[in-house]
Amino acid sequence: MHDNDPLLHPLPPEAEGTPSPRQMTFPFCYEPHPLVRLAARELTAELSRHPDWQLEAGEGKMMGVLVVEGGGFLAAFSGTLCGRSTLPYFVPPVFDLHGTYFEQEEARIAALPPTEERTHRSQALQQWLFRQFSFHNARGEERPLLDIFAPRVPPAGAGECCAPKLLEYAYRHGLRPLCMGEFWVGRAPRGEVRREGNFYPACQHKCKPILEWMMQGLDVEQNPLSRNYEDLICQLRIVYEEKEFVVVDKPSGLLSVPGKEPLPSLQDIMRQRYPEAQGPMIVHRLDMETSGLMVVALNEDAYHALQQQFITHTVRKRYTALLERPMEPGSKGTIDLLICPNPYDRPRQIVNQEHGRRSITHYEVTGNTPDGHARIHLWPDTGRTHQLRLHMAAPEGLGNPIVGDRLYGTAAQRLMLVADRLEFLHPVSHKTLRFEIES
Repeated sequence: MHDNDPLLHPLPPEAEGTPSPRQMTFPFCYEPHPLVRLAARELTAELSRHPDWQLEAGEGKMMGVLVVEGGGFLAAFSGTLCGRSTLPYFVPPVFDLHGTYFEQEEARIAALPPTEERTHRSQALQQWLFRQFSFHNARGEERPLLDIFAPRVPPAGAGECCAPKLLEYAYRHGLRPLCMGEFWVGRAPRGEVRREGNFYPACQHKCKPILEWMMQGLDVEQNPLSRNYEDLICQLRIVYEEKEFVVVDKPSGLLSVPGKEPLPSLQDIMRQRYPEAQGPMIVHRLDMETSGLMVVALNEDAYHALQQQFITHTVRKRYTALLERPMEPGSKGTIDLLICPNPYDRPRQIVNQEHGRRSITHYEVTGNTPDGHARIHLWPDTGRTHQLRLHMAAPEGLGNPIVGDRLYGTAAQRLMLVADRLEFLHPVSHKTLRFEIES
C-alpha cells in the first residue's frame, strides 16, 4: 500500500482473508464485493467520528469507496459535504470550483434582474465550468468532459459524483482500481426511494458516458444482465399457441423489446421462432427483471385487437411478489400515487406531485414465508414504468421493497415479481381466455 498517501485508507483486519476480485466492478449493475462492503463499513465509522459530517450526511448523501491493488481504499462523497467539496479523508473533486471565477461570476449573475443578459451569462458560465473538467482512463489517456458528451451538452453536476472522483484520483496517483461501490447514507430525498446502507448503481444520466471512458483499459466484469443468453432462451416457455397469437412465460433477465444496450429481447426470439409473423408482435411489456405471462401477436390484426384491450384497460392482470419484510396476512388496500421518471437517474422512478402521472395498484397480502417475506397479490389498474416496484418500496406506498429489487430495495439473484395471471378476449372469437402459472 502507498503508505505516504493520506487518502489511501487501510482495510480492516478481516480483509486479509478475503480474495481480491478477478475483474473490476461493472458500475451500472453489481453485487458489492466483500472488500467494498468492508471499506464502506470503515467509511461509515469515520463519519461517526465527525458529528458535523454525520449530521449533514444524515440529510441524505451518496458515498463511494474504491478498493485498489496492493491494499487500501479511497473514499468519496457526491457533490459537497458541509458546504465544501474538499475535506480530509475524502478524495478531492476533479475540479474545485470554490474560490474560482465561477463563484465570483455566479454571485454577479444572482444580483442581476431576470433578463436575457442573465440567461446568457448563466449559460456561458456553465460552459466555462464544463471546460474545466477532463478525465483520464486506465490507459493514461485524457479527454475533456465536453468531448465525452459530444454532441450533447453535459448535464449540470456531471463529474461530481463519487465514481468519477474516485477513478480520477486513482489514475492521477498511480493506483490500480480493483472494485468499487456507491451507497446511500441518511434520509431519502423527497419522492425517491433510497435506503440507508444500500448500494446503488452509478447513474445513467450524468455518469454513464464518463465512466465508459474512464474504465477503458480495465478488465471490467460483464454486465450481469447480459449473461447466460442461451439459458434465458431455454427458460422461455410457450404456455399457449395458435395461429393468431402465443402466450409465453418470460424469464427474469429478458427484455421485452430491444433497448439501448445490446441485450437479448423477447421480440428478437419471437422473430426467430415465428419468421412468418407480421406486425409488431409485442402487445405489452414486462420489466426486464419481472418474469411471467405475456401475449405475443402473430399477425397485424391480432396485434391491434389485443393492443386495444390493453389501451382500454379491459385486460385483467395479476402479479405475485415476495416483499422484504412480513405483513399482516389478509391485509389489503389500494395504492394511488403520482409517479414519473427521475430525470437525473433513469430508469429510476420517483413520486412527484407536480409532474407525476397517476398510478393505481390494488393489493392483498396472502401470507408470509417461513423466512419472513410477505407474499402479496397485485392488481395494477395502470401500467407505469416500475409501478409495482415503486408502489411496494416507496414510503408513500407500502415501504416494503420487493425481494431482489436492485433499484428500490436490496439486490439479490433475481427480482421476486411474477406476472402469474392474464385474462383477455380472443382477438377473433372474443371468447374470454384466462392463463395462470405457478409463482
